Formats: sequence, structure tokens, C-alpha cells
Amino acid sequence: MTIDILAYGEAMVEFNQRLHDARMYLQGFGGDTSNFCIAAARQGARSGYVSALGNDHFGQKLRDLWLAEQVDASHVASDPQAATGVYFVSHDRDGHHFDYLRAGSAASRYTSAQLPLAAIAGAKMLHLSGISLAISASACDAGLAAMAHARKHGVRTSLDTNLRLKLWPLERAREKMRAAFALCDICLPSWDDVSALTGLDDRDAIVDTLLSYGIGLIAFKLGAEGCYVATASERRLVPAYGVEAVDATGAGDCFGGAFIARLVAGDDPFRAARYANVCAALSTTGYGAVAPIPRAAQVEEILSSR
Repeated sequence: MTIDILAYGEAMVEFNQRLHDARMYLQGFGGDTSNFCIAAARQGARSGYVSALGNDHFGQKLRDLWLAEQVDASHVASDPQAATGVYFVSHDRDGHHFDYLRAGSAASRYTSAQLPLAAIAGAKMLHLSGISLAISASACDAGLAAMAHARKHGVRTSLDTNLRLKLWPLERAREKMRAAFALCDICLPSWDDVSALTGLDDRDAIVDTLLSYGIGLIAFKLGAEGCYVATASERRLVPAYGVEAVDATGAGDCFGGAFIARLVAGDDPFRAARYANVCAALSTTGYGAVAPIPRAAQVEEILSSR
């Protein structure tokens, strides 16, 4: 399969708490870049994943998932010395909370020497996130090397800011994310992440800063407000699609996968954002990061009726 979109990062097995019984957890799947890949694939893009898994039961379940979702996993290594990462999602009146068991995971042991350079050079888009760079020093080096290799070969790169300060201190995050911004063509920031990374609290000032790195397109995710799409020549708020949300886990990843899939398919950024807003909203109407991601027909039906 020729790959349109190749993503690099860590996939994990998810246990999501049931609202009706706090003792019950539903097993699912997560990891921001894996969620992104599946969302892109469900919108019709040919996506593939670059990572490592433990040679364990959970690793095999993720491989089975990607096979079912038509995500190319031929560039996912098996590490017999490490485990596949796991995380838990709990819910209360303040929203959803994450607890991770990922220290020393197979993906965190990934190195630049393992990168599939030919596959990266042959893709249309390479996608990473702040988490891809935060899980370890070697994984960070590999992610930045992948971005530099993509740029050298004319492959566009997209970057979701996804800042997790449990994984790295803010000063290191700022240093490495600045390096990533300088190699990035399309940025998908969220408010809390990018305001912490830049030290700014004004939307247009943040956009100006990101554009100054040479980023060509920004899709600023603003939750219930929608998405602020910006280029060097135009800025426009694309309103959100309203739903009754029950679980926002992975909604930003779903937005990113749908947005990049539509860009690769030829949509202009504002049309792609409109599509991605609907896709992400629908993903919040079910539980877990992956199961509720809609397929293209569901999104198109809503868009055609609006």
C-alpha cells in the first residue's frame, strides 16, 4: 500500500472508566498519533504508523487493531525487552483524567537508527506530536530526525503540540518544540499546550509566533469555540459542530487525523477544518479514543445537510 500519511509516536492500550460504575473500566486503544492514524484511515486516507511495541499480548492487540482499521503497521518494531504502554482514563465533575504506565515502554526505547527512511521520503505527509518527542531522549531525537528527513525529501510535516508536563519539564519541552516548529509545515496547537510553550495568552500573538518559525498553516483547536485556521495571508474562525459529548478522550487526535486526511485529499484548509470539526464532535458522543471515531459517510451526511 502506498502511504499518504505516516505518523510517528506511541500507541497504548486504554482502560476507560464507566460513568455508571467507577469500578468498571472498558478496554480500548489510544496513543495520540495512533488515534490520528485511525481517524485519517476512517476518512479514506492511506495511513501508516512508525513506532515500537512490546512483544506481548497488548502489542498484538494493537497490531490486530491496525489490521482491522487498514493502518499500515509494517514499520512498527517489536521489542522483546520492553512492554507495550498502558493508560487509564477516569471521569469526575472536572472532566477526564489520565494515568499512564509507560515508563521504559517499547516506544520510549525507539532510536533514530530504526527510522524507515525510504517510507518517510515516499509519504505525502509525516505527522508527530509533542508526546512523540516527550517520551524519551532517544524518541525525541528520532522524531526530529524524521522531520528533517521528510523536509529534505519534500514531504510535508504536521505537528500536534500535545504537551504533557508529566513526561518532560517545561524548559526542555520549549527547547525541543521550538526545534520541531522550525521543521513543521502544518501545526495543530491546542490552547493550554501552546500558551504554555510560548508564554503568550493572545490568540493572534500565538499565531504570529508560530508563523515566524516558517509554519505555513495553523489549525488552532479551540474546543467548543471551533478552530482558528491561519496562514500568512488569511485567518478565519471555523465554528464547532455542537453535540452532547460524553467523553472527549482523543477528540483532538480525531480532529487532526480528519484535517490532514482532507488536506491530502485536496480540500482547502477551511473546508478541511469544517469537516474535521464535525468528525471530532461526533467522536465525543461515545466512550474511548478510537471506537467512536466516525467514518467519512457519517461526516459527509451531516455536512451535506447543513
